[in-house]
This record gives sequence, structure tokens and C-alpha cells, in this order.
Amino acid sequence: MKTIGLIGGMSWESTVTYYKIINNVVKEKLGGLHSAKILLYSVDFQEIEKYQSAGQWEKSGDLLAEVSVKLEKAGADFIVICTNTMHKVVPQISEKISIPIIHIAEATAEKLKENNIKTVALLGTKYTMKQDFYKEKLISVGIDVLIPDEDEIELVNNVIYNELCLGIISEKSKEEYLKIITRLSNKGAQGIILGCTEIGLLIKQEYTAIPLFDTTEIHAEKAAMYSINE
Repeated sequence: MKTIGLIGGMSWESTVTYYKIINNVVKEKLGGLHSAKILLYSVDFQEIEKYQSAGQWEKSGDLLAEVSVKLEKAGADFIVICTNTMHKVVPQISEKISIPIIHIAEATAEKLKENNIKTVALLGTKYTMKQDFYKEKLISVGIDVLIPDEDEIELVNNVIYNELCLGIISEKSKEEYLKIITRLSNKGAQGIILGCTEIGLLIKQEYTAIPLFDTTEIHAEKAAMYSINE
């Protein structure tokens, strides 16, 4: 079994879900008393968010690269970054380590292809929705990507940072998200990417008929399977 190097804390709320899913998959696949081999480095999200809001992506990349080097030296066989947005700095991190990084957008693209999704809507932080680092992974495999309108982007982003990352689950926010999902479905989306690892805390498949693709679940399952397969 390979040792997973998890970079969590962005926010810690969703990192808990990663740990649970990875261990459940390993237990299901291997049986007995098996559990995952995990090295977890949980960062201080306040520091990361400060760099995000200031547009200082290189500094946040340096921080995560330093963490990745520590995990590699500690014995991690590959890296899993437990957030969508910070995959923006994956190229920067990859330059500092010799072990692979399981990319969340690539794992999501694989799942969309498996389900024959050709047009998908992306929800996430404003950085994930508006910048190209995430969408290009989907577009490169022939998947068209829709994002919400500008005011909806702000709403989605504010709920993530001011509620979900603080563990606040609001019924009002859930209803607003579902309205946005319905509008994106009416625009032609065949599925919705929950492209922030906290959104799955708020939106569940039973709330809507359109297929949801929770990146936390997809990424964690990919990591677990990679750890136990040669």
C-alpha cells in the first residue's frame, strides 16, 4: 500500500471528509482491519486565504511546496491537496518534489467522461470558476464548462468563505445554491461539479434531479484506489 501525503486544512471541515472517505474505500476494497496509510499536514487556512485575496499565488505556492517536500521526506508516495482552488499552484509544487500529485480536476474529468457528460456547470470559489487553471483540464478532454452569472459567482464564493469554511450550514444558502443549479441546468448543463471541497457539506444529490459530481468524493476515492493499486 502506498502512503498518501494529504495537505489539508483548506478548510479542515472538508479535510475530515477526505480522511473518512479514503479509509472507507480502503476498508471496503481490502477488508479485514485495513486502513489507509496517510501522512496529514494541516495548514493554517488564514495564511493561505490572505495570499489568495491579495493575489499572491506564488507565496501560497511556495508554502504548499514546502509542505509537499516535508511530506515526501516523511515517506509519502504521492500528494493529495484537499482543496480545488489551490490546484492553481500545482505546477509550482511539482517543480519541488519527485512524487506525483493526484490532480482534482483531472480526476473529476475522468468521472465526467465515464458518465458521458459533455456539458457541465462548475461551482466553486470565484478563483476556480473564473480562472482557467481548473476549467482547462475539462476543456482539454472535450467537456464544455458553464459558470454562473457574476452576481451568482459572488454569492457562491461568499457562502464558501463566510459560512461553509466556518462550519455554518444555512438553509437559505442551500436554497440559493439550488436556484443557481436549476438555472445552469436550464442553460444546458448535464451535470454540476461541486468544485469546492466544502460545497458537499451543503448540497446533496437528493436535493436535485441533475447529477452532482462532488469533487471531494471523487478526489478522495481516486487517492484511495491509487494507494492500493500498482
